[in-house]
Amino acid sequence: MKKQINIHWFRRDLRLTDNAALYHALRDGLPVLPVFIFDTNILHHLENKADARVEFIHTVITHMQAQLVEKGASLQVFHSTPAQAFQSLLAEYDIQNVYANEDFEVYALERDAAIAQLIKSANTPLLLFKDQVIMGKKEVVKDNGEPYTVFTPYSKKWKATLTPFHLKEYPNEKYFKNFLQQPPRAIPTLAELGFLPTGKRFPEQLIHKDIIKQYAKQRDIPGIGGTSRLGLHLRFGTLSIRLLVTVAAGLSEVYLSELIWRDFYQMILANFPQVGKGKAFKPAYDHIQWRNNEEEFTRWCNGVTGYPIVDAGIRELNQTGFMHNRVRMITASFLCKHLLVDWRWGEAYFAEKLLDYDLAANNGGWQWAAGSGCDAAPYFRIFNPYLQTEKFDHDRKYIRKWVPEFESPEYPAPIVEHKFARERCLKVYKEALNENRL
Repeated sequence: MKKQINIHWFRRDLRLTDNAALYHALRDGLPVLPVFIFDTNILHHLENKADARVEFIHTVITHMQAQLVEKGASLQVFHSTPAQAFQSLLAEYDIQNVYANEDFEVYALERDAAIAQLIKSANTPLLLFKDQVIMGKKEVVKDNGEPYTVFTPYSKKWKATLTPFHLKEYPNEKYFKNFLQQPPRAIPTLAELGFLPTGKRFPEQLIHKDIIKQYAKQRDIPGIGGTSRLGLHLRFGTLSIRLLVTVAAGLSEVYLSELIWRDFYQMILANFPQVGKGKAFKPAYDHIQWRNNEEEFTRWCNGVTGYPIVDAGIRELNQTGFMHNRVRMITASFLCKHLLVDWRWGEAYFAEKLLDYDLAANNGGWQWAAGSGCDAAPYFRIFNPYLQTEKFDHDRKYIRKWVPEFESPEYPAPIVEHKFARERCLKVYKEALNENRL
């Protein structure tokens, strides 16, 4: 006779504490089997076999396994498609419920719908919970019930909606005794997954309160360590968003605002899924005639545009998997507006390189830079890289770190002259965004 259990399916919530779905699974009373799937539907699309994100996930899963073994439990880790994993689980166990936390990304929604259908054949429901955001898909809406598409009113309503309940920690530890007791199961090695170690250093999972306190003053200066570097941990759920918002709310309104932006972009993706499928939020922007010069795009990707602040950002990204947020805006604006390369090309490049890659935030940031997003910079706002450098890297500390040759004869001339590029961009955008489309 099969053992009767509940399953908690880990996805982007890789922690045992303050985890909504895991809490509900453990509290239900049946033995809980924790499951993680190295999803081949995703891994097979990763061309770089030294992908630091896979290495990070593998490291975290290994650490979680050690924590569970101490409790007499074990993760069951699959290297397969989700469908294959759940077919195997259904054959082994009498599964009463599958618990998981929500994910609004396009693939995740399709995956969850397929798994819900699969396990329905065994009369097993897929129960989804809110965990990676503070406010869900429909929690912060206009008075008429429609989702916001502009950040400032959303932010005000978000703050007005917030209660202590939203930030309450789930006391998972009280129910750890309900993990299914079993011997440790083997976890595939990184090599068995088909990936290589990268040697990259991952940001610590520490909330530096002094950085958050100084965030408003320091966040735009890329040459200093003025940002929290917690994006990776929020992306994969190794850090609870409830904990971080609780800390931020008492220290920095500006930092809190950045976390609200994160909720905002997740809400946009959830309510307007077309943005996750390559569509401009404002359809008129799909009429822009991009130049898409491949040679110029390659120079941008390699950090040799002749604009030091742009090149510094790209080189930081290529070498570390991180780029300072102010510089993300500068480099994105430069690609879309100076070079007139489709924002989707840049979005895909960041998706490949960023350790903290998150579809909602990445898409939101790129559409903001291109002017096509829900709450975007107007199309005529074109960052001047020279002015941005004077304002945010006046002593060239950041540039000197990443582009040490920028004052030497080896450094290339600018790929395009700023004034010319600005006028060309305005002309192309105006032609696409004529009055009846706007």
